Amino acid sequence: MDFELSEDQLALRDGARELLDGLASPERVRAVVDGGGGYDAELWAAMVEQGWTVVELPEEDGGLGLTAVETAVLLEEVGRHAAPAPFLPHVLALGALARAGASDWVARLAAGDAIGCVAWTRDADSVRAEPDGSGWKLTGRPDPVIYAPSADVAVVFAEESDGPGLFAVDLGEIGRPEAESALDRTRELGWLHLEGTSAIRLGGTDAADALLDRGAAGVSAEMLGGASRAMDMAVEYAKERVQFGRQIGSFQAVKHRCADMLVDVEGMRSTSYWSAWCIGAGDPDASVSASTAKTWCSEAGRRVSASSLQVHGGIGFTWEHDLHFYLKRAQLDALTFGDAVYHRARLARLLRPRVEAGLSVV
Repeated sequence: MDFELSEDQLALRDGARELLDGLASPERVRAVVDGGGGYDAELWAAMVEQGWTVVELPEEDGGLGLTAVETAVLLEEVGRHAAPAPFLPHVLALGALARAGASDWVARLAAGDAIGCVAWTRDADSVRAEPDGSGWKLTGRPDPVIYAPSADVAVVFAEESDGPGLFAVDLGEIGRPEAESALDRTRELGWLHLEGTSAIRLGGTDAADALLDRGAAGVSAEMLGGASRAMDMAVEYAKERVQFGRQIGSFQAVKHRCADMLVDVEGMRSTSYWSAWCIGAGDPDASVSASTAKTWCSEAGRRVSASSLQVHGGIGFTWEHDLHFYLKRAQLDALTFGDAVYHRARLARLLRPRVEAGLSVV
């Protein structure tokens, strides 16, 4: 079997890299960060124009009709550039709304006339959903929501009487939250305070699980890109930095650290693309693959960024060094849609029936 990207997928990756090299260069990312965060409007407009936001939308609905693998290709490049744009939350929200048949929101998000975000919470009881006549009301506060301060619609995970469900909340009606101070300043974060907030139900447990799978897989692909770039920066620096008359890359301790980074990055690549393939193919192991990817990538992404920081030494600790973009994004991504502890527990729940039935789990 051939596990490499196809020629079309490689062309997509190269085109994405070319666009982001120009519109998400370190200088442009730093300009957004120094300006207080948010997103680069020119970069976002270019992503919409290139059709990135509708990559998985069927062609008959105006999309490109591709799969989650192509989305992962784009996300890897977004992570590699620490691109300040709401690509992942927007694509996740659009997909959830499309699967629920919310055509008005889908049309607006597909055209780039509105921005979507996703509000997930580790504690299922943090947000409760109650029927209210012909509609629904949400009460509670989910985890901090990436790009909520700029979004027009939020897709919210909420607990119903019989399990989790998905709901859409019009942020234009209830008011967008203020941007909060955050460790990662390449993106916005905001708290959604839901107090009997009107919402549209998008689906039940199956819809919530599907979106969690896609969210975990998407963040994993983005972490892969960030870790890959952090590793490359470390290797480049190790070849150039001279101490005691020798390049530091010739020191055994530095060689071993760089080798460990490569092992972590390749593990991230295998698990994240396996997850993307499972989701795109509708494989029964989609949830298992998503939690596997998020478990590995959450921890490996942190290890790689920390190791890169060690290789860079004192210069890596300065805010002026671009490594900080990746170090701090890795911290937030490790928690987004569940950390490694959460997904190990989820894997145990998913695999236990197989073990009890005497079936293989690999």
